[in-house]
Amino acid sequence: MVLEPHDLHHEFPEYENEIRDLKMADAHFAKLFDEYHEVNRHVQRVELNAELATDPELEDLKKQRLKLKDELYAMLKEKQAA
Repeated sequence: MVLEPHDLHHEFPEYENEIRDLKMADAHFAKLFDEYHEVNRHVQRVELNAELATDPELEDLKKQRLKLKDELYAMLKEKQAA
């Protein structure tokens, strides 16, 4: 099974510079960035059947990933507008 990449660099290639800058300068962004990638890896392991999870658990993980992505996107947009 080939999974679509969901890391932030694939999701928001137009914000490459902002991602780099915020990871280095904003501890909150860096924390959310790491949390997003941890949740994303967990989702991928479940989707590849390398880890077990019920359908509701997988759905909750995907919702958590989306919430984090939304927060990170808002921060990226704000940084770009500054």
